[in-house]
Amino acid sequence: MFIPNAKTETVPSLWNDVTPPRQICESLSGDQQSDVVVIGGGFTGLSCALHLAKSGHKVALLEGREIGFGGSGRNNGQVIPVLSGPEPDQIEARYGETGERLVQLIADSADFLFRLVAQENIACEEEQTGWFQPAHSQGHMKVSQARVKAWAKRGAPAQLLDQQQCEKLLGSKQWFGGMLNPTGGHINPLALARGMAQSCEQAGVKIYENTIVERVGKSGDGWLVSTPQGRIKTNAVFMATNAYSNELSQTLEPQTSRSLIPVTSWQMATPPISQQLREQIMPNRQAVSDTRGDLQFFRFDARNRLVTGAALMVPINAQARLKTMVGARLAKAFPQLGTPQFTHVWSGFVGMTPDRYPHFHQLGENYWSAIGFNGRGVALAVAIGAEIAKAIDGQDMNTLALPVSKPKAIPIQPVARRVARLALPYYRWLDTRTPK
Repeated sequence: MFIPNAKTETVPSLWNDVTPPRQICESLSGDQQSDVVVIGGGFTGLSCALHLAKSGHKVALLEGREIGFGGSGRNNGQVIPVLSGPEPDQIEARYGETGERLVQLIADSADFLFRLVAQENIACEEEQTGWFQPAHSQGHMKVSQARVKAWAKRGAPAQLLDQQQCEKLLGSKQWFGGMLNPTGGHINPLALARGMAQSCEQAGVKIYENTIVERVGKSGDGWLVSTPQGRIKTNAVFMATNAYSNELSQTLEPQTSRSLIPVTSWQMATPPISQQLREQIMPNRQAVSDTRGDLQFFRFDARNRLVTGAALMVPINAQARLKTMVGARLAKAFPQLGTPQFTHVWSGFVGMTPDRYPHFHQLGENYWSAIGFNGRGVALAVAIGAEIAKAIDGQDMNTLALPVSKPKAIPIQPVARRVARLALPYYRWLDTRTPK
């Protein structure tokens, strides 16, 4: 049942302003029963719920606020088929055959997302125009060359562009070449989350919103998922709360919740730019994020707004400072643009792990979690959600791309998350160094 006047907590963002609204589902109340309970209404949880429902399971999805409230509804919308840290050789060396399967899943993740969007007929402003990672220095071209070689070895259609090709692709002389992967692209992330929720409901998933899970405990051979107003008895549980794992509840698996650091990521959007300028700047509309640790990233949305963002060490007077800083960056990169104005500035959390790897945990028999996508949670989260669904469905773990580990809380994590942004000067210093 839908509750049109249910409590909502929307995030003021470009995506919230341009995405068709959806009616909020009722909160959980009383005692219920389901085959599987998914906790979290972001990309990972929605993907898992959808794939389980399509394979015949009765699924309940519990979201603490509303669908897409967390990082899945707030991000830049870039669909990127690589991790932000570990390279393919490192992943395979660490996890062996499971690592090889994980690398292949990552390589195929953008295609997986765009296929799902087409199959489910989800309207999310999808554009599979490619993802480009330009090298911000001549020395970083060595990094790009190594990445192209590593991903091409695994069958990914990665290409190395030289400086002239890079300038043509970007409409800017600021970068030196880089890696292009044509399977990437961009989407409206909130529209994708809401569209996936609609597909879930059509497949039979029961969605409960404004339903905060306080604990998961054993109940006979299964599990009991408890919220302030109700409980669900279930055979299997998937915790898919990522960077928002301890934002709404301090009692839900604290060992897992504190195994990552939520880092604030700022997003911004300009007014729509003229078609003449649009044809000069990224004429083929790729998603772009460069090789810096203090990342520079941007793409166009469906209305020709330039959607970008940045990191801040000190959040005081954030919006005004970001407009000045990012406006100057864009003016330097694209002189033909001038110094742009911004109509929207918003933020959300990115789930960062100390080793920059995503972590997959089995918290009990048929009780799973996936956490820590480290800024690559669009394509990766959708693909991982489907992979977790296979595990819950009983598929042999030796065939899956899930290197399972035990959760390990970060010591004094509440303090660590407060000081994490202080690493930004170090990343900016590294950006000036020639990589080894």
